[in-house]
Amino acid sequence: MRHPLVPLGALAGAAALLATGCSTAPSPAGGQPPAAASRAAAAPVVAPKSPAEVGANELGQVPVLMYHQLTEKPASVYDRTPADFRAELERLAREDYVPVTARDFQTGRIDIPAGTHPVVLTFDDSTNSQVRLGADGAPAPDTAVAILAETAKKHPAFKPVATFFVNADAFSATGSAKALTWLKDHGYEVANHTGRHENLHSLDRAGAERAISAGQQAIERAAPGTRVTSLALPFGAMPEPAGTAVRGTGYHYDGVYLVGANPSVSPFAKGFTPGAIPRIRSAGPKDEDAEFGSSRWLDKLAAGHSRYVSDGDPATVAFPRAAQNELAPAFAQRARPY
Repeated sequence: MRHPLVPLGALAGAAALLATGCSTAPSPAGGQPPAAASRAAAAPVVAPKSPAEVGANELGQVPVLMYHQLTEKPASVYDRTPADFRAELERLAREDYVPVTARDFQTGRIDIPAGTHPVVLTFDDSTNSQVRLGADGAPAPDTAVAILAETAKKHPAFKPVATFFVNADAFSATGSAKALTWLKDHGYEVANHTGRHENLHSLDRAGAERAISAGQQAIERAAPGTRVTSLALPFGAMPEPAGTAVRGTGYHYDGVYLVGANPSVSPFAKGFTPGAIPRIRSAGPKDEDAEFGSSRWLDKLAAGHSRYVSDGDPATVAFPRAAQNELAPAFAQRARPY
C-alpha cells in the first residue's frame, strides 16, 4: 500500500534532532515530552494483516463492467437508468470493490487495500449521459461522472475512476477537447473505441487499421498528451488477423476489450489474454439475458471463492498455495503463496 508523504522539512528537522540529541523541552527518559509519551502509549502500532488473514487471492476473477447510455427511458438492453447505475455503484462499494482503470488492470498495477476487490468500470460510445459538463465546468447531475463522484464522497474507499472508450467527436454537448481534457485531469482513462464505431470484423486488415488509427488520432487531437493504451472493439467484433487490434500504424495497445459475458481472469494468471479481455454488461436480475449480466455475476462471485482479493501490496501477488499452477511464469518473482 502507498504511505502518506512526509514534508521534506519535517524529515530534515527530525534528522537534525537525531544528530545533535537536542530537544525543545525537558523530556522524561526516552526523549519524549510527557504528553507525547502518553499519546504513544495510547496508540499501539497495528501490524498489517497477512495474506491468509484477509483471504488474499490475486489470481481470482475480476469483473470488467460495461456501460453505454444512462437514460430514464431505456430503449435497449445496453441502457441503464441513472438510478440503476447509482444502485450498482452502491452495491459495489458495500461489497468492498474498488475501481481501477483498464490501463492499470491489464498491466497488473492493482493498488487497492488488503481484503478488497478490483472492479473495472468501462463506458462505450462517449455519450452525453456519461460526461456532460455545465457552464461552471462541473459534471451535470445524473451523468455517469457525477454519480461516480457522489458515490466516492459517500464511500471514501471507492475510487472515482473509470475508463471511457470514445469515438471521434466524443461527448458532443461538451465538446471533445473540453470533455477529454477534464477526464484526463480528473484521473479517468481515455481509451479508443475506433473513429466511427466500425465493425472491424467486416473490414479488411487495412480498413480495420484505419478505423482504429482514426480513433487514436481523434483523441490525440482533442487532448494532446493523452496516453492511449486500451481499445474496446465495437460490437465485440475482432478484426482479422486479431493482432491488428493490438498493434498498427500509430497505435499499440496493452489491452483489447470484448463485449463478452463473464468476468476476466487475473492479469497475473496463465489464462489472461490481454488481446481479448471479456466484459460484463451492466444488467439487473430481471433484465433480458440477466444470466450473463452484472447483477447475477456479482452474486456468483460473492457466493464462491473465485474473485480477486487484494493482499494490499501492489509489489506482490498473493494467493492460496493450491493455486500455484495458475500463476503466469512472468510473475514468479512477485509470488507470495500461503
